[in-house]
Amino acid sequence: MDSFQSLFEQLFGNEWGAFLFLSTKILLLILAIVIPLLLAVAYLTFAERKIIAYMQVRVGPNRVTFFSIPWLGGWGQPIADAVKAIMKEIIIPTGANKFLFMLAPVLAITPALAAWAVVPFSPELVLADIDAALLYIMAMVAFGVYGIIIAGWASNSKYAFLGAMRSAAQVISYELAMGFALVCVLMMSSSLNLGEIVAGQQGDSFLNWYMFPLFPMFLVYFISGVAETNRLPFDMPEGESEIVGFHVDYSGMAFTIFFLAEYANMILVATLASIMFLGGWLPPVDIAPFNLIPGMVWLLLKIAFMLFFFLWFRATFPRYRYDQIMRLGWKVFIPITLIWIVVLGTVMHLPEAVLQSFPLNLWF
Repeated sequence: MDSFQSLFEQLFGNEWGAFLFLSTKILLLILAIVIPLLLAVAYLTFAERKIIAYMQVRVGPNRVTFFSIPWLGGWGQPIADAVKAIMKEIIIPTGANKFLFMLAPVLAITPALAAWAVVPFSPELVLADIDAALLYIMAMVAFGVYGIIIAGWASNSKYAFLGAMRSAAQVISYELAMGFALVCVLMMSSSLNLGEIVAGQQGDSFLNWYMFPLFPMFLVYFISGVAETNRLPFDMPEGESEIVGFHVDYSGMAFTIFFLAEYANMILVATLASIMFLGGWLPPVDIAPFNLIPGMVWLLLKIAFMLFFFLWFRATFPRYRYDQIMRLGWKVFIPITLIWIVVLGTVMHLPEAVLQSFPLNLWF
C-alpha cells in the first residue's frame, strides 16, 4: 500500500498525490462493498423464489442459464430480470412532479447502501470504523422513509399517497421498538461501535452471545426489522388486496430501485441481527476446527440464516390487518422493550459478587 502511495506522490506531487491516493482507496473500498451487495440482492430474489417454490411443492426458476450449462438452470434469472428492467420504459404521469418523482427512488436506495459504510465484516475489514456506528445506521435506515413518502406524493395520486402514509406510520411505529431493543445491546456492551459490540460477546461458546440474555429483544428487533422493510406479513404499503402501493405509478428501473432498496435493507437487518445478538464473526465454539474458519465466513452464514426467516415468513403467514400491525407495534413491542430496559438496568446495578456468579458472569 505504501508503494502505491509513493507512486501517486511521484506522479502528482506530495499534496495532490496523497489526496488522490486516499480518494482512489476509498472509491475502491466502496466498490468492494457495493458490487457484492448488489449481487447479493439479485441472488436473494432468486433464493426467495426457489425456497418458496420448494415450500409450495413447485420448481421455481429453472430455465435461464449460463452458456447452456444444464445444471445452472435458473441461475441466470436475476441477470435476465435486471436486463429486462433496464430495457423497460419509465413512464411519468402527466400531473406528477417530475423532479421529485425521479428523486424518490434515489432517496430510497441511497440510505440502504450508505449504511454499509460502517458495517464491519471482521475486526480489520470495515470501511469507516467510527464510534457512533450504530447511531449512523439507525439514522440512515430512518432516512429511507423519505423516499417512500416523496414517491407517494410526487405521483399526484391519492392511492399512492395513502400507501405512502401507511408506510410512514408503520416505519415510525416499529423504528421506536427497534431502537429500544438495541438500547439493551448498548447497555450491555457500553459502546455504539459495532466492532466493540462483537468483542463484548467474546467467550468460549455461543452462550456468551447477547441473544440469550436479550432473547425477547432479539425477537422484537427482528420482527420490527421485518416490518421496517415492508415484508410479509407487514407489507401493508404494498398490499394489493387492500390498497394500491406507493409505487403504483412507477415502472422500469425506477420501480426496480425500490425493489433493490427493500432487499438491501433486508440484508442490512439480518447483518445487524448477526452482529448485535449472534456474535458477529465469532465462531459458535472457540475450539478447532470452528476457530480455524475465517470470521467473515461465520458472519455470512449467520446473515444467510437470518435471511432464511424473511423468506420463510413470506411463505407462511397471511397479511395482517392494518390495525393489528399498529397495535403490535405500539401496545406490545414498545411496552416490552421499556420493561426489559428497566429489568436490565436493575440487573446491571446488582452487587459485583452477584454479577460474577453463573450465568450472569457470561455477559457482565
